[in-house]
Amino acid sequence: MESGVHSGEPFGPQDGDRVIWPVRCGAVPPLADGFSPRQETAPSIGMALSSGAPVVLQPSRRPAEGSRRAPGSCGKTQLAVFFAESLWQARRVDLLVWVSATNRASVLSGYVEAALAAIGTDLPGDAESVAARFVSWLRETSRSWLVVLDDLSDPEVMDGLWPEGPEGAVLITTMSSAATFGGRRARVLPVGTFSTREALNYMMGRLTADKDQRLGAIALVDDLGGEPVALAQAAAVIASSALTCRDYQDFFARRREQLAKASSGSPSAAAVTWTLSLEQADRLSSGGTVTQLLLALVALLDGHGIPGSIFTTSAVYRYLAGADARDVADGKRQWGQADRERAWRTLLLLEQTGLLSVNPASPGPTVWMSRTVQRAVQAAIPGRMLGRVARAAADALLEAWPEDESLWLVGALRSSVTSLIEATGDLLWTDGCHPLLRRAGRSLVSARLTGPAAAYWREVAAISDRVLGPDHPDTVMAVEQLADAYMTAGQPSEAVPWFEWILARQIAGLGQDHASALAARHNLGHALVAANQLRDAISVLERAAKDDERVYGPDHLETLGVQEDLAAAHSAAMQFGEAIPLYRRTLADRERIEGARHPDTSTTRQKLADTYLAAGRYREARGQYKRVLADRERLLGPDHLDTIAARGSLGSAYYASGRMAAALQLYEQTLAGYERVLGVDHRDTLAYRANLATAYYKVGRLSEAIESLRDTVARCERVLPPGDPLARTAHESLRNIAGE
Repeated sequence: MESGVHSGEPFGPQDGDRVIWPVRCGAVPPLADGFSPRQETAPSIGMALSSGAPVVLQPSRRPAEGSRRAPGSCGKTQLAVFFAESLWQARRVDLLVWVSATNRASVLSGYVEAALAAIGTDLPGDAESVAARFVSWLRETSRSWLVVLDDLSDPEVMDGLWPEGPEGAVLITTMSSAATFGGRRARVLPVGTFSTREALNYMMGRLTADKDQRLGAIALVDDLGGEPVALAQAAAVIASSALTCRDYQDFFARRREQLAKASSGSPSAAAVTWTLSLEQADRLSSGGTVTQLLLALVALLDGHGIPGSIFTTSAVYRYLAGADARDVADGKRQWGQADRERAWRTLLLLEQTGLLSVNPASPGPTVWMSRTVQRAVQAAIPGRMLGRVARAAADALLEAWPEDESLWLVGALRSSVTSLIEATGDLLWTDGCHPLLRRAGRSLVSARLTGPAAAYWREVAAISDRVLGPDHPDTVMAVEQLADAYMTAGQPSEAVPWFEWILARQIAGLGQDHASALAARHNLGHALVAANQLRDAISVLERAAKDDERVYGPDHLETLGVQEDLAAAHSAAMQFGEAIPLYRRTLADRERIEGARHPDTSTTRQKLADTYLAAGRYREARGQYKRVLADRERLLGPDHLDTIAARGSLGSAYYASGRMAAALQLYEQTLAGYERVLGVDHRDTLAYRANLATAYYKVGRLSEAIESLRDTVARCERVLPPGDPLARTAHESLRNIAGE
C-alpha cells in the first residue's frame, strides 16, 4: 500500500449481488472552509498505512499532568477527513467506514450499519455478534476498505472489535497516549499545529474580499500559535467584519489577558477566540441572547454529528423564546415557520463565525462542533443556567426521536444523550428521571446493543438510587429495566439479584397481593430458570402459581403463564413426572379459554411435546408435534419460521425413536425451508445443515454427510466470528467423521 488501499474482487456470493459498490457508511465531518492539506506539518498518512499497522493521529503536545492550560486544537480529525475523502474520490477504496469511537455503543452501531451495507443482508443476533461478523468479513474480503475510528476515547472501547485484514487500513484519531491497539503495534503520527507559513497562507486564503484586512496577519498568526480552530475562528470573525488582523490581534491579546487572570492559567488560543466569535455572532444577530443560548445547547450534545431535526423542535423554540410549555398547551403560543427560521438563522450565524459547521448534504442536515470549542463553552455556562439548557436539550432530543428506531439518526441521538449526561450530571433528575433517559435506554435494547444497554441501566439505576432514593418509582423502574437488559443480554445470573431486589421493594411498598408484586415474583422465577438455579426457581414459581390462582383465579392468563414456567423449571430439572401433568393441565385450560388454534395454545403444546421427547415418550411427542405442525401450517403458512421449526421438531422425534426415513425427509424439508426463508448462510440454516449431516452419517450415507459438513464448515468459517461454538461443533463433527 503506497498511499491508500487497493481494490480487489468481490468476496463471496453474499457480497456481490445485493451490494452496489463502492459503499460508504457513517457521517463523515465536512472539511472546514479554506482547509489546508498542510504540506509542511501534516504527517504522511498514506505512507504510514503501507506498513499494515493501524495509524494513529495524536496531538504532538498535550497539557502536562495537573496543568491548568486548556487543551488546544491540532486538526487531526480534519486531516483524517481529507485523507479518507481523497481515497474515496479517487475510487481507491471499495468501502469507507467512518465511526465515532467515543464509546462502545457508538462503535457497535457503526459496525452494524457497515455490516448491513457491505454484506448486503440483515444479520441475526445482537449487535456484538453482528459486529464480530463484520470484523471477520473485513479479514477475509478481497474488497479494499478503510475504517476510520474518530476520537477514540479509550482503546478498551474496541475490545474484540479491532478491524484488520490484508485489503484494508485502519486510521485512528485520539487523545490517548496508548501505542498498542488490539494487540498490534500502531504507527503513531504526532499532529502539531500549523507552521507559521501554513498559518499565514491559510489566513491569506480566507481574507480575499478585502485584502486590507490582512494587515498585521504575521503578528496575529504568531499569537494564535498555529492552532487550527483558533485560526479558523479568527479568520471567520475578520471576514465577517470590518476588522483587520491587527485589530483582531488587539482584541485577542486583551481577552487572553482577562481570561488568564480569571483562571490563574494560560488559556489556549482557541479558548480565547471562541469568545470573540460569539460576540461577533451576537452583533450579526437581531439582538438578544439567542446566539448564546443556542451555542450552549449545541455544546452539551455530541459534536461528532448532531441531527438537524433537533433544532426544528418546539422545545428549542420555547427555549430560545423563553416561553413556558404551558403557553403552548393553553393555545397562547403556536410555533411556526418564523420560529424554525430563527433557529436555523442563528445556527448559520454560529457557523459563519467559526463556532460550528452545518452539513446539509448528510442523510439529514447535521451540525458539527469541535470538542475543543465544546469544552470551552461548557466551562463558561453559568451554573444557574446549566439546568435550563440541560432540560431544553433533553426535551428537544426526546421530541426529535422518531418512532422508527431503524432510522440512521437514532444512533446520533443516543450519542447526544451520552454527551448530555456526561456534561450535566444529575440535572436531568431534578423532577425525577427525565423521560429522555427512559427512551434512550429502551432504544439501546431495540438496537440489540445488549451490553451497552445493561451498562446504561446500571448507571441510571445507581444515579436514581443516589438522587431519588431506593423506594422512588423511578428507581424501581430503572432496576426493572436493568434486570430485563441482563436477561436480553443472556446474563440471567446477573439479573437474579435485581429481580430479588424488585420483589422485596414491591412487597414492602404495595403488599404481596398487588399486581406488581405478583409479576415481580413471576419474573424472578423465570430468571432463576434461565440461570439454571432450578431448585430456587421451582420454590419461587410454586409460590407464584398459588398466589396468582388465589388472586386472579385459575382461568386467568397470568395464572396459566406462571404454571407454564413452573412446568419448564421441573422439565429443566429432569423432573418430568411433575412437568408433564402441569403442561397438560395448562394446555387443556388454554384450549378451553383461548381456543385450540390460538398461538399461545400451540406454544404450550410445543413445550409439552418437547418434554415428552426429553422424557423418552416418543409416541406422545410425535402426536403433539404433528398437531403443532398442522396448526401452524394452517394458521401461519408453510414458510413461516415457526412452521419450519415445528417440522424440524417432528423430525427430531422420529430420529429419537429410530424412524430414520421419516426423520431424514422432515430434516431435508426443514433445511430447504430455512434456506428459502433465511438464506443459505444464516446461522439457523447452518445449524440445521450440520444436524442433517449427522443424520446422514447415522444411516450410513457417509459421502453425503461429509459433503454436507464440509460445506457447513466452510460457510461457518466465512460468515461466523472466530471461535463461534457452531463453527467449532461442525469442525469437530467433520474431524470425527472424515478425519479432517
